[in-house]
Amino acid sequence: MVKELSVRRRRIYGVVILFLLGVAAAFFALRVLGGANTPAPAAPATVALQPAPKADAKFILALGDSLTAGYGLAADKAFPAQLEAMLTAKGIAARVQNAGVSGDTSAVGRGRLEWVLKGAKAKPDLVIIELGGNDMLRGIDPVQTRANLDAMITALKAQNIRVLLAGMRASPNLGADYQRRFDTVFPEVADKHGITLYPFFMDGVAANMALLQADGIHPNPDGVAVIVRGITDSVVGALRDRP
Repeated sequence: MVKELSVRRRRIYGVVILFLLGVAAAFFALRVLGGANTPAPAAPATVALQPAPKADAKFILALGDSLTAGYGLAADKAFPAQLEAMLTAKGIAARVQNAGVSGDTSAVGRGRLEWVLKGAKAKPDLVIIELGGNDMLRGIDPVQTRANLDAMITALKAQNIRVLLAGMRASPNLGADYQRRFDTVFPEVADKHGITLYPFFMDGVAANMALLQADGIHPNPDGVAVIVRGITDSVVGALRDRP
């Protein structure tokens, strides 16, 4: 009898431990990826405090999620700062403002676009939209993602602001149908509006642990550098496009 109780207790303890590990894993996913029950952080107040760009400098606004915001990175290692440095190295005077917020979906980005534009000290020469990754991670219907991207681009074009759309790709584990519907959103929206598309923001970085942080999702400084090298020509081309 004592032996049976001991075995039962060990089994119960094992179930409890597995349950707690599951809760911890779920909490991590919600915090890092921006789960459905986790409210997106408020837009950073620093957006409205940025200095106006110099008269001869191109003003680029990077609107996105944690990949733009620089989750886990120092500000000077995040995408906006590294892109600005790359453009400067190419002889292009530019200021790239970080308007990324970790956890943002395309719907949240759409909701704060007007606020971000009003908070900027000048009209952007180019807005880079890097949103949709969290839509995919939450399994949001691609129809909604398409509508949100379409609305943002329409609003920006109405103000004669150039747009570069940074595409994302769905994880295969979401199923072939979802993957197909999600992956076609970005090229079709870009084609509809005649704007520059960078097909996959994480090109050359996704699934490469040497270029990712420990979470296996967000790029480390070297990973951001790869992203910047890949997207810079598209940024330069978009700056030359007719708004």
